[in-house]
Amino acid sequence: MSDNTLSYSPEEVSKILKISKGTVYDLIKRGELPSYRIGKKLRVAPADLEAYTRPSYAAPKHQPEAPAVSMEKLILDNHGLIICGQDIVLDVLSRHIEKRNPSIRSLRSYVGSLDGLLSLYRGTANLAAAHLWDGETDEFNIPYVRRLLPGHRCVIVNLVFRNQGFYVAPGNPKNMRSWESLLEPGIHFANREKGSGTRIMLDEWLRSMNADAHSIQGYGHEEMSHIAVASAVARGIADVGIGTEKAAQQVSGVDFIPLKKERYDLVFYKEDMDKPHFQALLATLRSPEFQHEVSGLGGYDTSRCGEIVGEV
Repeated sequence: MSDNTLSYSPEEVSKILKISKGTVYDLIKRGELPSYRIGKKLRVAPADLEAYTRPSYAAPKHQPEAPAVSMEKLILDNHGLIICGQDIVLDVLSRHIEKRNPSIRSLRSYVGSLDGLLSLYRGTANLAAAHLWDGETDEFNIPYVRRLLPGHRCVIVNLVFRNQGFYVAPGNPKNMRSWESLLEPGIHFANREKGSGTRIMLDEWLRSMNADAHSIQGYGHEEMSHIAVASAVARGIADVGIGTEKAAQQVSGVDFIPLKKERYDLVFYKEDMDKPHFQALLATLRSPEFQHEVSGLGGYDTSRCGEIVGEV
């Protein structure tokens, strides 16, 4: 019965044991089948289920309920990956890693670049994707890793390069050509949420120009993804937004005006680099199969995919 499953639901247990779900709940209630909770859901560990099915198994008496265990802790404790980031290429990466090594479990955390690095610092994730531009050095990610992960040695590995630019109505009727176009009167903007790499890129440009962010009409209009920003433009809610070229290809009714090529990297602790699940990560990034699929999506440059671009 042993496999790589992290835990079973009562419904899955009932199918394995060929008993009713109600009987499973009775076994758990009587303490005959150990269980624990993840949030409000009961889960059964594979080892406990296997032990229960052995003839020599003696049911524990008055088994106390185990404390709630988060899915994040289960994955981290079982040498899995919690990947922070919002780009679809991370879903492709997760799938390829698990195909290469089925014992590795991954969980996606759909947060922006800044929050991803903070999750890495807090220990609630072990891999963060970032595209944070530093206006003073014209460098991506490395300055932020130094500031936000003090006391930790980190490795920065390239995932892809992407184009960031304006989403505009077909034909670009407002003639949006440069960052300065955002400051023109009568232009309504759709912004990204605080902590996203795109929002930080805009704010860094505004700081370098000593420009008042609130002079941009719609600066406070926040959307939670590139596609949501492109959709706002396509629906006429905004005249312009900023995001990746890939999202523009996924939303009809918008044109894309490129502004800057950005480096989208993965960040993890150097101490993790030699662990099997991180070696599987690096092998996947460097594999022709993964790179060819990502290139086929359009909007991504994989020329340095899997290359270590910094250690801090």
